[in-house]
Amino acid sequence: MGGESRSADRRWKQESGFTILNHEYYRRAVSPRMEQPKVNQLLGPALKSLYEIEVYLRKSTLEAELRELVKLRASQINGCAYCIIYHRRDALKIGVTERKIHLLNAWREGSDYSERERAALAWAEAVTLISVRHLPDEVYAEAARVFSEQELVDLNLAVMSINSWNRLSIAFRYEPERE
Repeated sequence: MGGESRSADRRWKQESGFTILNHEYYRRAVSPRMEQPKVNQLLGPALKSLYEIEVYLRKSTLEAELRELVKLRASQINGCAYCIIYHRRDALKIGVTERKIHLLNAWREGSDYSERERAALAWAEAVTLISVRHLPDEVYAEAARVFSEQELVDLNLAVMSINSWNRLSIAFRYEPERE
């Protein structure tokens, strides 16, 4: 019975030309809800605080490449086009290989990532998706094994920070830069 209804549904979609990409939401042009300079102005001192977190993290013992991979992975999970473009560019500038960037969605399957990067990526995914499963004990155990307590707190701050930037960019539909 279940197979018949799925088959009928599939036939209806084929015959009607329905695809998710034809849905009204995906057909309309995406334009900013509020221009980024206006959002920045309205944020005032809060924006300064967000930038100060980034300054702090640059001084931490977390490697620059690891920080960029974490930012890029969280941005992929959140679907933040603006931040994906921005952090891909920054990652390339500091020497992250195109291969690592391309494999980031499948980092568990590649051997390109160091032990610390793998633990950081698992942490970034778990914290970004915290409402799904909270933070699994095995993710915490692996991160605690390869990072000092200070680094673990800094890693969490990095994930919190990029998730904040993602939410600003997505909510106000910041326009990704063209290359």
